[in-house]
Amino acid sequence: MPSQSVSFALFLFCYYAHAGTFSTYASLFFAGKGMTVAQIGVLMSLIQVLRIFGPNVWGYVADHSERRVLVLRLTGAAALTAFSGFFFGFTFVHFFIAMVLLNLFTSAQGPICEALMLSEMRGDLSNYGRIRLWGSIGFIISSMGAAFALDAYGTNALPWVAGGLLLCVFGAAFRLKDVPRPPHREAPPALLSVLRQREVLAFFLSTALMVAAHTSLYTFYSLYLERAGYSKAMIGAMWSLGVVAEVLLFYFQAPLFKRWGARRMLYLTLAVAVLRFALIGAGATSLALLLAAQLLHAATFALHHSSSVMTMQRWFAGPLQARGQALYISISYGVGGTLGGLFLSQCWEKMGPESVYYVASGLAALSLGAAALSFRWQARSQPGSKPAGVA
Repeated sequence: MPSQSVSFALFLFCYYAHAGTFSTYASLFFAGKGMTVAQIGVLMSLIQVLRIFGPNVWGYVADHSERRVLVLRLTGAAALTAFSGFFFGFTFVHFFIAMVLLNLFTSAQGPICEALMLSEMRGDLSNYGRIRLWGSIGFIISSMGAAFALDAYGTNALPWVAGGLLLCVFGAAFRLKDVPRPPHREAPPALLSVLRQREVLAFFLSTALMVAAHTSLYTFYSLYLERAGYSKAMIGAMWSLGVVAEVLLFYFQAPLFKRWGARRMLYLTLAVAVLRFALIGAGATSLALLLAAQLLHAATFALHHSSSVMTMQRWFAGPLQARGQALYISISYGVGGTLGGLFLSQCWEKMGPESVYYVASGLAALSLGAAALSFRWQARSQPGSKPAGVA
């Protein structure tokens, strides 16, 4: 295990505890402040939109300064300052500015921490999942605990809960230390030259399509289940089941990657995603099908995230580490998540709730095709070598 394993786990726990709590209940908070449904939609979309810009800005600063921990601490202090805006103000413009500033800083912290962690692992990612799972555990514990707090004290308690967790993120950054980079005999490749490679473009297209498919869950799943007649308790249980499956996969994934490699695991997770979203679309009235589909979250999220991170090490290791992680978040969750949410919302309105999941299944199939192209082009670019992630 890396020497800073506990510190990495603590930071990820606090970071995803804050992110999960705030993103889950912010819409209720804004509604309590008198925002309309349309205004809430705009405010919540800023979480995804700022993922396009924030990680790239701060990833660039972290890589060029080679002081990634300092960047984490500075963005933590700036995020706390921006978050103070949620304790006062009642207008849409006020909350719009607060959301832009908050997410400009927080969107970069997860990628930078993971880049630091990958640098310390120095290519041995066998323990990556066992550290990353603490982010998922933080999400579960905080979102459940926040639910009780909001039931007891109302939605006005959200800034105190989420703000306290953000303070923990800031404190956790002071436990981290920068990892010295090994000397490079040659100058690192320019980022744009890496991005121009067709195999890199195909890889990022694949991840963006996969995250776009998952917006069918992040944006519509609770509403989909409610429309099908499930209680709020059952909806919460379904979400918890998916995240528990995700945590277990993170913990036990190392032997899978050692045996089969990241390439085969990426193919598997994308094929499973095609099946999972089709099951949700067909199984609104079947609890058994929905339960099976939620268990598959272990593959479509945890396995996909880990195999993607491992695949990227071919292009974005060393001095490009932070920017590689930033690009992954920006393109996948920023661009893919934003466009996916807009596209699938039109499907819901024009073709009905079930269509969202059939379309998501199609997006996952397209993602599988893009990944296959990426690995094929990788093999052609370096004849005689194996594609990234082959065991």
